[in-house]
Amino acid sequence: MTNLNELLKNTSRSLYLSARLLPTDVRDTFCIAYLLCRYADSIADTSLISSEKRLYWIKKFPEMIIRPNTRDQEQLVAEISGSSSNIYEEKLLHNFPLCLQAFNVLSEKQKETILEVVHAVCDGMKIDLEVFPPENTHQIKSLKSTEELEHYCHLMGGAPGVFWSKLILSHVKVSVDEKEFLSLGKDIGDAEQIVNILRDLPRDLRIGRCYFPEEDLQQYGLSAEDLLNEKNSLRFEPIKQKWIEWGRAKLNSAKKYFAAIPKTQLKHRAAVAWPVLWAGDTLNKISAELNLLDNSRRVKIARSRIYLTMAATPPILMCDKLFNVWLDKKLSNKKDL
Repeated sequence: MTNLNELLKNTSRSLYLSARLLPTDVRDTFCIAYLLCRYADSIADTSLISSEKRLYWIKKFPEMIIRPNTRDQEQLVAEISGSSSNIYEEKLLHNFPLCLQAFNVLSEKQKETILEVVHAVCDGMKIDLEVFPPENTHQIKSLKSTEELEHYCHLMGGAPGVFWSKLILSHVKVSVDEKEFLSLGKDIGDAEQIVNILRDLPRDLRIGRCYFPEEDLQQYGLSAEDLLNEKNSLRFEPIKQKWIEWGRAKLNSAKKYFAAIPKTQLKHRAAVAWPVLWAGDTLNKISAELNLLDNSRRVKIARSRIYLTMAATPPILMCDKLFNVWLDKKLSNKKDL
């Protein structure tokens, strides 16, 4: 798993920091699942092949994991290689067989759990490729309704949240019912996904994708095309705040989720706390950004903030109340550390 762990480290900004705390077999399962989903993401986002061909490969992708075919693997790699300027993502593209080899030595239960999240993420990518226009048409389209955006968040964020929760349950006895724990994990994943959508809004708009519902835009006299003009940032503000509050409400589930993990499992608690606190920080930065539609700006928390959170967390790992207080400050947009 050394090579795959190195790929995980170089293709994820903060997930690796949390994942490395997990027990080896749990970390390996997470690593394989993440890299397979990241590989599918590379297929869905490449500009080297048409959206129709990308959709073909995304639909075929889960089957390629279950029944590996060397010819298909070689054809896929040949078609999408060179699609990224990131040398580590390019390296991942050429290491699909390595990911499959690692997948094949897992237990049947581990394989089943990974395939569930891969299927969900691929279904989300099908929405990207079927609902939105091809990038080179210079057209833009929005989702229709709140329900459509929530469903997309469930596929791209909630399902990975459930996956993460199942990994924890495979090693830890939590203090709540398993079904409730998985539901709380889905909520946290939903919140993480709306963070991604809000943060990436300007870039997504320029490839024709507006995830914010048409019904929301119409309420404030906006269209998807209007969001390409940064001067409309203030008009978009109520919609932005609506979905920030949706994310904060979902992220609030982390209190009960965190408390359900025994205090003896400090590494698992840290692996949960960090992404939640970082998501809270990012939502606050997005909330404070009054020019979110400006494509020249990118909202993200500083690396120093990431490491400060890590350094400051030891006390909260043994105290649910401290975690709740810290998270409440972030969810209420108050300054903390």
